[in-house]
Order: sequence, then structure tokens, then C-alpha cells
Amino acid sequence: MDTGQVEAPDAPAPAPSWAEAGLPTASLRRRKFLDRLARWVVSLGGIAIIASVCGIFVFIVWEVRPLLFGADAEPRPAIPLVSSSRAIAAGVDEHETVGFAISAAGKLEYFALEKHAAPTAVPLAGAAGREIRSAHLPLGRAEMTLGTSDGFAIPLTLHFDVTFAGNGEKSTRTITPRIKEEPPVALDSTGQAIVSLSRQEGSQGTAVAAVTADGRLLYFTVIEKKSMTGKVTRSEERVDLSARLPGPASALVMDHQLENLYVGTKSGHVVHFDLRTLAEPAFVESQPATIPAGTPVTALGLLIGDQSLVIGDARGGVRVWFQVENTATEFGRSLRPTHEFSSQPGSITSIAPSGRDKGFVTADDKGGVFLRHATSEQTLATLQGPGSSITCVSLSPRATGLFAAHENGTMSRWAIDNPHPEINFRTLFGPVWYESYAAPDYVWQSTGGTDDYEPKLSMLPLVIGTLKGTFYALVIAIPLAILGALYTSLFMHPMLKSYVKPTVEVMAALPSVVLGFLAGLWLAPVMERIIPAIGLMFLFLPASCLAAMFLFRLLPEGIRHRHGEKLELLCIIPALLFAGWVCLKLNAPVENLLFGGDFRQWVYTTLGLRFDQRNALVVGFAMGFAVIPIIFTISEDALSNVPRHLSSGSLALGATRWQTAVRVVLPAAGPGIFSAIMIGFGRVVGETMIVLMATGNTAVRDFNPFTGFRALSACIATEIAEAPHGGTLYRTLFLGALLLFAATFIVNTAAELVRQRMRRRYAQL
Repeated sequence: MDTGQVEAPDAPAPAPSWAEAGLPTASLRRRKFLDRLARWVVSLGGIAIIASVCGIFVFIVWEVRPLLFGADAEPRPAIPLVSSSRAIAAGVDEHETVGFAISAAGKLEYFALEKHAAPTAVPLAGAAGREIRSAHLPLGRAEMTLGTSDGFAIPLTLHFDVTFAGNGEKSTRTITPRIKEEPPVALDSTGQAIVSLSRQEGSQGTAVAAVTADGRLLYFTVIEKKSMTGKVTRSEERVDLSARLPGPASALVMDHQLENLYVGTKSGHVVHFDLRTLAEPAFVESQPATIPAGTPVTALGLLIGDQSLVIGDARGGVRVWFQVENTATEFGRSLRPTHEFSSQPGSITSIAPSGRDKGFVTADDKGGVFLRHATSEQTLATLQGPGSSITCVSLSPRATGLFAAHENGTMSRWAIDNPHPEINFRTLFGPVWYESYAAPDYVWQSTGGTDDYEPKLSMLPLVIGTLKGTFYALVIAIPLAILGALYTSLFMHPMLKSYVKPTVEVMAALPSVVLGFLAGLWLAPVMERIIPAIGLMFLFLPASCLAAMFLFRLLPEGIRHRHGEKLELLCIIPALLFAGWVCLKLNAPVENLLFGGDFRQWVYTTLGLRFDQRNALVVGFAMGFAVIPIIFTISEDALSNVPRHLSSGSLALGATRWQTAVRVVLPAAGPGIFSAIMIGFGRVVGETMIVLMATGNTAVRDFNPFTGFRALSACIATEIAEAPHGGTLYRTLFLGALLLFAATFIVNTAAELVRQRMRRRYAQL
């Protein structure tokens, strides 16, 4: 009997326990333990990788950090001179233990820097009854020359004798100054004061140039010649060069090689004389050198290497000039302004070059002291003394100490910490006008033949070289790898695929040093001879494939269906080999017909492009061969993992296999293929040995495929071992590593974002 009530459905049976399912409790605990252990191991591994990457990044940034800071100047106690008169010249020994100053009263004063003892004054015999008005201290030499108030020059030599007392760690070093004077030399017969002078000794003889108080330029030479019999003939010449000046002379400087004499005038000009014929100085040119025009030149100085001329004027302006090639002049070179610095508050009174680099110090009559660097064109430190006019400044031989003598008879001191003066953003990534260059340029040249060289550490050629190698490698690798993966995944017979894919993957195990060796010693000479044939191959190989497939379609249908995929390879491979052989045979006729028999010369004369044997094309083929297996494997996996129902549905709707591959499978596998390309990009950017061995490793700035390049990775590998630890080159190479790190991180991050977006887009297919 139906009561109208509805029976409730049966409740689901409870899930059987692990014990009822037949799994022992001990096995369950062991599995749970292994699961937790695996989870912890994987998590710790991921955390360790992230921590390692972060640690590497922090270490690189820490090594680069000192490049971002300027000079540090720490004041030291001032030193009062014994004579209480202004110092004309000052300096210090190599160990920065004993300093000296030459006062206007004609005394040489010594003072111990470490013990802070009172100075000791020694009167100069040649300066008796005379006032010292000027002095010349050659950079890195013991000789100096003093100019007096009555027209005489006093040559003298200052030595520092070093002795040691005791043995081992308890030995003490004692430095004793020793001076040797020579007889005074009369420069001006009228007795005018010598306000500026320069004396140099060379293989031809000795030359002294002087500026008198009334603005005349005097030139004095002593030439000694030794005959075959041993007799020495001495000749002296005095020349007044004032008539060649556009105005009264005010300052001068002469280089160590006795080749150039530069004179500044009160009319604001700088005048250049050629001293290669020592006894007969030749006038070269005169140029206005101050802004505004007519501002008097008050100080001149030559930086280490005697190429860069520092000009200071009465308005506090400071500029650097040097000779630049100029075929329009008889001399073949002319002075050009190359670097300009911020002005000082007062008239420039003294310029002191550094003996270690292209740095220098300028001082003015308001008490200001500025530490500068010519190459980087920056003012590293601005110092202020007691406020009285500064008569002379000096840098210690190691450029770690600075001395400034004031008009009131005191000497200010600073300890200088200036490890990387030649580095700033402009020298790393901007054009810099280097000595003897015709114009500003981007140059990487980390070493030089002498200690006078100017470091050239522009990162731009290395960045362009890295991008150049990456571009040509990926241009070759991406099409071959992706099209090969597409054919292998969708068109190749499974039996052939089981051989082809592992073979390509094994290619990735080839050491890059082997590929670089083969590319540099075998591939580069071969490609140099068959460049026209390589160009023909880009046309003939695709055409031969199309012709082979056309012939394949002419075969009987039964044969094509029964042995289709095998016959395809039997048609394509011989066609490719035949086309390659034809291209090689046509190399010489095509080169003779189109390029006049010499492709290298034709490229240079017609296109203006230089052709190097080891060039970007060689690197492109070698690095492309190295990166193809990576892109191929990941792309093939992405194509093979596309859901089969997508391709089956496309074929069922009437699409051909090629249409299905291009319009359905390829877009669906796009995120994976994009990831493959980005991984290949990272592999190419960081490649070292192939780039190092297959290129000329020259830092050029062009995308010419027929020239080499210098990549960041190769530069780091070759130079980091020889770079002094903590030096400028050492830290600049770490900056290159930081650029690689940042570029890879940014590109991979952007690639991951794009991949995720593509994945969401094609997930609906």
C-alpha cells in the first residue's frame, strides 16, 4: 500500500581504510615520510637556487659598487713654513714620509709627515741675495729649476736616500733628503724676474724656456757634441721668441721629449713651438684658448704622457687641449680643445698633474683646490684651504696625498682616496675624446704599451658585440631548429624520429671549445673562400627541395602511399647534396662574374665594408650549431604535446597536414616554442669559447657580418685573470657581468610574462 512517503536514498558507503585496502600501516607511514621528505628536498633545492642567484647578484653588485663613488679627501694638519714666506714649489718623497717646500726666501724646507715635526730650513747657495719667483719640477724626476727675481735660473737635484735599521719586521726606514746645486745660469741680461720657466734634458742637449716679468719669452739651449777623438764641443744659444707671440707671455710648459713648447699669453692665446730642431724652435700655430676671448692665460700644465695640455685662465676656467691630426696644416697636427671643466671662483695660479693617471689638481687665488680627471671630464673633489691665495699645489707620487701652499706661509694637506677616477657613466657608455683621436669615440682598450696610456673602457662596443653575435647566431638557429622540430613532430615517420631526435640531442653535448676550435681553424678559412657559394645555397637549397617534391608527386600513387615518407627522404637528401655541390662549383664563376674575382676586395671597394677571416658569419654558424639542439628539442616536445584532438579535428574538417601544422598545432605550441627561443637566447648571450676562438676578438661597433666583434662574456674570460684585484679593470669587468646578468634576467622575465599570456590565449583551443 502506497503511503505517499518517499524513501531517502542510501548514504554512500564510507571509503575503506588503508588497512582494509590491504596496505600495511608501516608502509603508509613510510610513504607519507617519503612524500614529506621529497617535498622538503624539492623546496630546499628551490630555495637554495634562488639564494645562490641572489648571492651571485649581491656579490657582483658589491664588486661594482666602488665605481659609483668619487674621490674622498681627508684633511690633515696644516704645516707652517719656517721662513713664513710663500712657497714656490712643494712635493713629497715616494713613500710620503718627508715633504719639502721651496720658499720665496730661497730656502729648501723639509718636514716629516708622519712625526709632525717642525720643518728644517736649508738655505740655497745660489739663491743668496735673490728672491725665488718661479720653479719647475718635472713629473717623476729629481731635477728641478728655480727662477729668480734678477733673471737667473738655478738648476738643482733633490734626492731622498733610504736606509734601513734593524732586521725583519722590526726594521725601521729612514729617509734623508740630499740636495745638489748647480751654478746659476743667466737667462735675461736685463735682469727681469723669471715668472715662469721650464727646463728639460734630452739626447740633443738641454733647453730652458722662460717668461720674464715684462712678458718676454726667452729660449736658452746647451748642446754638447762629442767627436770621434773624444773631444767635447759645447755650444750655447739664446733666442728671444717674443716677436712670434700675439701678446705678452704669461705661462709656459715644455714636454719631456723636447718636442713641443706651449706658451700662454695675456691676450688669451696658446702658442705652439716645434722643438725637434733643438737650437731653432719653429713656430707652429697660435690659437685663442680662453672664454671669453681675451681672458689671460695664467697657468699651463702637461699631464702624464705629455699629450694633454691643461690651460687655466684668469676667470677660473680650466680646459684640456691636445694635438689632433689636421692635414690642412704644414705640421700635420693642430691643437684642439677636447675637455672643459667647471670654473673656479678665482684666477688659476697652479696646475699639478698626477704621476699615476690623467688626473690633475688646479688651485686659484681664492684658496680653492679642485681635483679633476681629464678622461672622465669630471671634478672629483672640491677642497677649500684657509682662504688665502694658493701659490702652488702638488700631488704625491702615488696620488694619495695633496699639498697646497698658501700666500701666508702655511701648507694645507689632504689624504686622497681616489681609486677609480677614470670611471663614470660617460666614459662607460658615452663618446670620449681620447688623446690623439680625431674625434670622440667609443673604445675598449684596457691595456697599453706604457704607464702613460689612457684607459679606454667603453662598454658600448662590448654590448654591441654581444648583440651582434646573438643576432647572427639566432638568425641561423631559429628557422632551422623550429622548422626541423615541426617536420620531425608532425611529418616524419616514427621510426625515423626515434633516430633523428636523439641524434640532435646528442649534438648539445659537444663542448663549445671544440666547436670554437673547429670554427676558428677550419670553418673560417673555408667560408672565406666560398662566400658566393654560401649565398647561392640560400637560393638553391630551398629550390632543390621544391623540385624534389615535385618529382616525388609524379611517382605512381600506389608507390607514394606505400613508401611515402621513406621516398621523401630519398628524394630530398640527394637533391640537397646535388644543389650544394652545384653551388660550390659555381663559386669561382660567380665570384669572377659579379665580384671581379675577389669578393673581399669588392666588399671593401664597393660597400666600404672590411672583411675579416674570423667574422660574425663564422660565429653565427658555429653558435647556431651549438644552440640548435636546445631550441629543437624543446620545440619538438611542445609540438608533440599539443592535444591530438586538435590536429585530428582539423584533418577531419578537410584541412591538409600543412594547414593543420601551421594554423592549429604551431599556435597551440607557441608558448613552448617561445620558451625554447628564450633559452637559446640565454645560451648564445653567455657563450664564451666559440666567440673567443672564432672571432678576431676586436671591440668594433658595427653589425657588418664580415667583421669580428668582442662580446662581454669573452672579454671577461680573457681579461679577468690578468686584471689586478680591486683595480678599475677588475671592477669594470664585473660591471660587464652585471650587465649580462641584468639583461638575461630582464629578457627572461619579459619572456615568461609573454609565455603566460600566450598560454592563456591558446588554452581555449
